[in-house]
Amino acid sequence: MCTAISYRADFHYFGRNLDVENFFDECVTITPRNFPFCFYGGKIFRSHYAMIGMAHIAEGYPLYYDAVNEKGLSVAALSFPKEAYYREPRKDFFPVTPWEWIPFILSDCGTAEQAKRLLENTDIVRVPFSKELPLTPLHFLISDAEKSFTAEPMKDGLRIFENPVGVLTNAPSFDFQMQYLNLFMGLSSEPIENRFSSKIPFCDYSRGMGALGLPGDLSSSSRFVRTVFTKFHTLKGLDETENVHRFFHILDIAAQQKGCVHLKGDFEFTAYSSCCNTERGIYYYRTYENSSIIGIDMHRENLNGEKLISYSLVKKGDLASRIGN
Repeated sequence: MCTAISYRADFHYFGRNLDVENFFDECVTITPRNFPFCFYGGKIFRSHYAMIGMAHIAEGYPLYYDAVNEKGLSVAALSFPKEAYYREPRKDFFPVTPWEWIPFILSDCGTAEQAKRLLENTDIVRVPFSKELPLTPLHFLISDAEKSFTAEPMKDGLRIFENPVGVLTNAPSFDFQMQYLNLFMGLSSEPIENRFSSKIPFCDYSRGMGALGLPGDLSSSSRFVRTVFTKFHTLKGLDETENVHRFFHILDIAAQQKGCVHLKGDFEFTAYSSCCNTERGIYYYRTYENSSIIGIDMHRENLNGEKLISYSLVKKGDLASRIGN
């Protein structure tokens, strides 16, 4: 289970929680402009936009979980169990595999509108990367600084939804999540008002009661509502440091703690959280056991190269020294 958000302050920020049972050798990966992409459908990009994001590198290929290109376009892949449908290649539709979906979009598109046009005649096809890396059911959040949309491969084709809230979690489908959100339109960050009856002397005995009814469980629909509410009520910071911290605080609302979601002998947890300043190309992240925020600037690297550049995750952090008696 995962959560992704697009957030606008002085800059545009994009990131996500990755909720899994184990790490899979993820690393922050920069793909320079001249790394060759040979796509399943036959397109070959020997030159393209550079990109940075979190990926598992297999056989020299970046299997991105989320990434941002140098134009500021962002894509995140999230688990979409029991609903994602990958089909066989069809005539008149360009076939793209799930594992090449993110670089396929980010290589050649600079805006969300360009990405949407690219996907109009595209199918996500049932082709795994290898026997060792089978297919994962996915749907996607695609964002630039101005707008977001959601792409979901379904039995009737690739569905594209405008995403006015800039948030995505997991199944059920995005149209259901937006319909479900309607149930919570009465929530507020303001003190609660007595609309029940003027004849009853109600007492607002606590701060925050305007948000009574905000779901607190760990299901994807509840995380969706909780994240949208928090994102739209979070005050913008005064500078980069404040805004990055506030972005991570929004993600904290949907984070999974080890022990709360049991999965057949294991437990799901938020392995990492990320936040990318899409306009400056700085990818920030922190891990489950390292709350220090680490940033990697793609523009400090040679973006005209041909080889992947990767940074291993700093998964564990030290506790600060105790101060006082």
